[in-house]
Amino acid sequence: MTTANGGPARGTAETPPGVFVHPRGLCESDTVGPGTRIWAFAHVMAGAVVGAGCNICDHAFIESGAWLGDRVTVKNAVLVWDRVTIEDDVFLGPNMLFTNDFRPRAEVRRGRGELTPTVVRRGATIGAGVTVVAGTEIGEYAFVGAGAVITRDVPAHALVVGNPARSIGWACRCGERLTDELTCPGCAAAYEPTRPGPGLRAADGGEPPGWPPGSVAPASPAAAPPR
Repeated sequence: MTTANGGPARGTAETPPGVFVHPRGLCESDTVGPGTRIWAFAHVMAGAVVGAGCNICDHAFIESGAWLGDRVTVKNAVLVWDRVTIEDDVFLGPNMLFTNDFRPRAEVRRGRGELTPTVVRRGATIGAGVTVVAGTEIGEYAFVGAGAVITRDVPAHALVVGNPARSIGWACRCGERLTDELTCPGCAAAYEPTRPGPGLRAADGGEPPGWPPGSVAPASPAAAPPR
């Protein structure tokens, strides 16, 4: 969908309605879901896929080939490069960034197939100033503390901090740190280890009690890329 700067996109038979682009924002992509807002000095390149209900804040950059799901929050000055996949309900904190090339040289131009993919799974939070090294996967509802450097995969619900990032505990879907008994002091959800895998999941095998709160935005018109 091509949006006009200055206000919400007008709905037509070919384009979903309700995409807002600030007068000083730039959206060149024709694949942006309804309810997404692109703010001043943010740039979404042609070939990027952005789902429904996303919030892309000032000075963020979404490169061609990046893929964002629904209800993703992209805070100020975030950099999302080609071959980075962000699933639904992910929070990207201010000034965090991804990489996609292990061997960057200014005089060497690599093809897209030589870049290394990175995946952030559903519901994860990445704090301010985090660097995510190419080729890593951040698991569902993982919580990455501010300033961390991600150099290896992060399990589902893991709470990690530092450089290089290390695990210091577990995070509930609501954002609270779990107790040693893997229960949430905030919403009382209980978790158990995944089998197989190093992460956690809700103890009943489904969602934590009473989840999700509030309404759900419409689904993205674009299919998720292969895992």
